[in-house]
Amino acid sequence: MGWRARATGLPPVEGAAAAALDRLTPVEVPEGAVLFRPGEAVKGFVIVLRGRVDVYLTGVSGREILLYEVVPGQSCVQSTLGLMGGEEYSGEAVARAPSEIVLVPRELFLRLMDESPAFRRFVFAAFAARLQSMMHLLDRVAFQRVETRLAACLLDRAEGGTLDATHAEIAVMIGTAREVVSRRLDVLARRGIVELARGQVRIRDADALREIAALAE
Repeated sequence: MGWRARATGLPPVEGAAAAALDRLTPVEVPEGAVLFRPGEAVKGFVIVLRGRVDVYLTGVSGREILLYEVVPGQSCVQSTLGLMGGEEYSGEAVARAPSEIVLVPRELFLRLMDESPAFRRFVFAAFAARLQSMMHLLDRVAFQRVETRLAACLLDRAEGGTLDATHAEIAVMIGTAREVVSRRLDVLARRGIVELARGQVRIRDADALREIAALAE
């Protein structure tokens, strides 16, 4: 089976379709590499074997927002929409860690969707999960206060109590401006809830952050 044995969630496929998948070659993608940009045609279905790919949307003002991240077992909704509906990419995908991916060409993807019920269920289940996560993102950006989104972001993304990210990167994660994030972090730092360093936020009072994250609009 080759790479298919390492593809999280990918169902068994048999016959000619399996042979066609096995002929595909995984590609190593360095951190920071751009996989696609707005306006480009969708070439295939992306399967992440290792690493992480972030997908961003840029508004007319130039401000970015992190739509979702793709790790092994998850799907790229932009690719699925393009393959099934013929739309071009509207976002930009960037590898945020050294990654290994497989690109299933459009023709093979559509063939698998027609011939393999298991593969079709895999694609639709991953697509539904991704849409649900994007609905949660819309809810947070539209209805939650910046402080709430910031606190939740710090709690979700910190490793060992520390988030290695600039204020600009955090702003993209929660859908606001860098200046807003800097002001809110300064307030949290003065209250002793976080400690700020260059490109880093250390959590000093996780309970206080949880209280802020739980606040309603």
